[in-house]
Amino acid sequence: MKKIIILAPYPYEEAPSQRFRFEQYLSYFEKNNWTWKLESFWNMQTWRILYKPGFNFQKTIGLLSGFLRRFFLLFKLSGVDIVFIHREAAPVGPPLFEWIIAKVLRKKIIYDFDDAIWKPNVSVTNSFANRVKWYGKVKRICKWATTVSCGNKYLCDYAKQFNSDVRLVPTTIDTDYHLPNKKNLNKIPVIGWTGTHSTTYYLNLLIPVFKKLEEQFDFELRIISNKDLKLPLKSYHFINWNKETEISDLQAFDIGIMPLPDDDWSKGKCGFKLLQYIAVGVPSIASPVGVNNDIIIDNKTGWIAKTENDWLEKLSFLLKNSEERKSVVEKATEHLEKNYSVKATQSKYLAMLDEVVKKN
Repeated sequence: MKKIIILAPYPYEEAPSQRFRFEQYLSYFEKNNWTWKLESFWNMQTWRILYKPGFNFQKTIGLLSGFLRRFFLLFKLSGVDIVFIHREAAPVGPPLFEWIIAKVLRKKIIYDFDDAIWKPNVSVTNSFANRVKWYGKVKRICKWATTVSCGNKYLCDYAKQFNSDVRLVPTTIDTDYHLPNKKNLNKIPVIGWTGTHSTTYYLNLLIPVFKKLEEQFDFELRIISNKDLKLPLKSYHFINWNKETEISDLQAFDIGIMPLPDDDWSKGKCGFKLLQYIAVGVPSIASPVGVNNDIIIDNKTGWIAKTENDWLEKLSFLLKNSEERKSVVEKATEHLEKNYSVKATQSKYLAMLDEVVKKN
C-alpha cells in the first residue's frame, strides 16, 4: 500500500474547497492501494469559532496549536510516498514547512490550489487575514513541488511560470451524491445562491437588480450560507448551511446564480456553485468570468450575464418563463457529467498520484 499525507487548512468534510478538490476521491484512492491521512491546520474547536467575532484568545491558541502539530508532523513523514498540500501548510508566515518537506526531507509534493491565492482576496471579511498572509509563498511552493494541480486554466498558467509539471484537475461534483429532484416548480419562484459568508460581496453586485425585480415580480431570494448575510431586500430568505440538508436545499432552487466581478481573484474561481446547481437540475445564470465560460454555454447549458442590465433582463425572462428554465437542464447535465464529474476525473487523479510516485 502506498501512503499519502494531506496537509489542508480545515478539518475533514468541513470546507467546500477541500470537499470538491480531493476529499470526494479518497475512498477511490483506498480501493486502488493508497492509504491516506488528512492533517488539518485548524482543529475542530478553532474552526467552529474562526469566523465568529471575538474569541481572540481561543483563536490565538488554535493558531499556535496548528503550528505545533505541523512541527511534530515533520517527524512522521519517513514512510510517506506523497505529501499533498492543499493551498498551504500554514495560513500565515513564510512557507517554512513546505521548504523543509521538499528540501530537507526530500519528499514528493503535489501542490493543489483552486483560487488565485497569490493575490489578496478583496473580501472585507478577510481584510485582517490579508494583512498577515504571505502571498509570495505560492510561487515558491510551486517551484519546490514535484507536481502542481490546479482547478482551472488561469491558475495553471500562473503555476507554469514556476513548474514544468502542472496538471489541470477541475473542481468536480459527485453525481451519485448530487442528484436532481424531479419536483414541481415552486408557486413563488426561488432564485438561489450558496456560498460562505466571506463571498458576500459577490451578491452585493446584484442588490440593485434584485430591488428592481422586486418591483415587478413576486419571488424569493434564497441564500444558503454559514452565516446570515442580512441583505437589505424584502425577497431575502436565509438558510443555514447544513451538510445533512445540503442537497434538498439546493434542489429547492428554481434558478441558481453565480455573479462575479471581472478581476484576477475571480478568474481563479473554479465554479463549484455552478456545478452544484447543474448537478441537482437547477438552471443557472453566471458572470462570464474564468471557468464560468467553460461550464456555461450561453442559452445551451445556462445563461451568461455580463452587465447589470443583462442580469435584470435574463432574470426577468426566466421568472416569467418556467419552460425556458427547464430547456437547458438536460444539456447542462450531459456537459457536467462529461467534463466536471468525479467519475470522469477520478482515473486521471489516480494516474497523477502513480506518476508522481515514479518520478526521480
